[in-house]
Amino acid sequence: MDKILFLISAFLLVWGLRLQSDPSSASKGNKLAGIGMLLAIFSAIIMPLEESFSNLIWVVSPLVLSAIIGFYIAKNIKMTSMPQMVSIFNGLGGLSAVLLSYAEINKWLINPDSYQTEVVLVLIISLFIGSVAFTGSLLAFAKLDGYKWSERLTLPFQHIINIIFIALIIVISFYFIDDNSAQSYLYIIIILSLIYGIFFVAPIGGADMPVVISLLNSFTGITAALTGIIFGNIVMLLGGILVGAAGTILTILMCNAMNRSLLNVLIGGFSSSSSSKEDKEQGDVKEVSDSDFAVQLFYSKQVIIIPGYGLAVAQAQKLCKEIQELLENNDVEVKYAIHPVAGRMPGHMNVLLAEADVDYSKLIELDQANEEFKSTDVAVIIGANDVVNPDAIDDSSSPLFGMPILKVWESTSTVVLKRSMSAGYAGVQNPLFFKENNKMYFGDAKESLQRLSTELKNL
Repeated sequence: MDKILFLISAFLLVWGLRLQSDPSSASKGNKLAGIGMLLAIFSAIIMPLEESFSNLIWVVSPLVLSAIIGFYIAKNIKMTSMPQMVSIFNGLGGLSAVLLSYAEINKWLINPDSYQTEVVLVLIISLFIGSVAFTGSLLAFAKLDGYKWSERLTLPFQHIINIIFIALIIVISFYFIDDNSAQSYLYIIIILSLIYGIFFVAPIGGADMPVVISLLNSFTGITAALTGIIFGNIVMLLGGILVGAAGTILTILMCNAMNRSLLNVLIGGFSSSSSSKEDKEQGDVKEVSDSDFAVQLFYSKQVIIIPGYGLAVAQAQKLCKEIQELLENNDVEVKYAIHPVAGRMPGHMNVLLAEADVDYSKLIELDQANEEFKSTDVAVIIGANDVVNPDAIDDSSSPLFGMPILKVWESTSTVVLKRSMSAGYAGVQNPLFFKENNKMYFGDAKESLQRLSTELKNL
């Protein structure tokens, strides 16, 4: 019976992932995958204990409690905090792999005949990767949530130190396998691995966090797959392979979208410090009034909106949809240009707009958007900064240089909604603000869009 349930749960996981490739079926796919995971848990844990009611209570109680906690967090989490939640959940997955690997290695220490040397090596690898995913995800959470101390963890010659840590872990691991009586080696491996997870993420700049989250997610998948091999659990193996492969592919795609290698990201490509141009005089900025902005949009033929993290922070996506409908009622074509790394996690803007019921067909990708800007009357940038920065093309000294960006300045005019003239998440100023065809619309995105909506309704 359990094998049949494993097969069904495996099918639901694969099919659920398949449905998530389309926004219209993503919700259904997520529910099917959830049911598949519930069946897997029931098959792996509940059924073997059905004859021992006392043990069953000890297993079911924490499962129910954790399910309630997870449901509460998912229902109450703000969209702006979604990347942090993903980081924490991913870290907990890594911690699970650490605990499972530790328990099985201890079993081998008590009974050396329980596992072959090759299996112990796999367990140590799982323990190492899980440790990196755990502490690395915690530090990613701290960076995303704006904790200042998280930016001060990078040491001089950090990458050389990281290489030394890796070498130490490898050497001590082989000593441990060769002499399983020295249990202290195991604790040293765990401590070094946990510290390495912090050092691994520490030098990576804030603007690269979407890539880091995706990479750490693939790490957790790999540990799940390795653990599935050890336990002979088909669902754990399949789920780990799916998560690991999807995370790896997404990481590669995002690196390609930024025109950078993964190695460049890992050695800290985008600094959090300001560029040399930030403090230099770049000209004057022009502001636009509520009425002028409304008229400019109302009598346009095509408007492209570029959403960014500022839109998410203000929770203004529904107002954005309202403005879209007001313009479309006046025969204005409205589209949304989505940069692959906009926001703080992969697909952040897509999820944000889906929450506001924006039709997915109105979302266009980078290449198509850059073609359409040439025939666009107004490009409206809401809370985005780094993904529309001309320095990525014009300034070889900029940390953004070489990153494919949205060429909004090729539109007839641009309007940037922003709280102030402060630099973006990558820490660099944006020359777009000073271009002749650009105007600034200062204020909180939600308040600004509310004023704009009111003006549009009066036209």
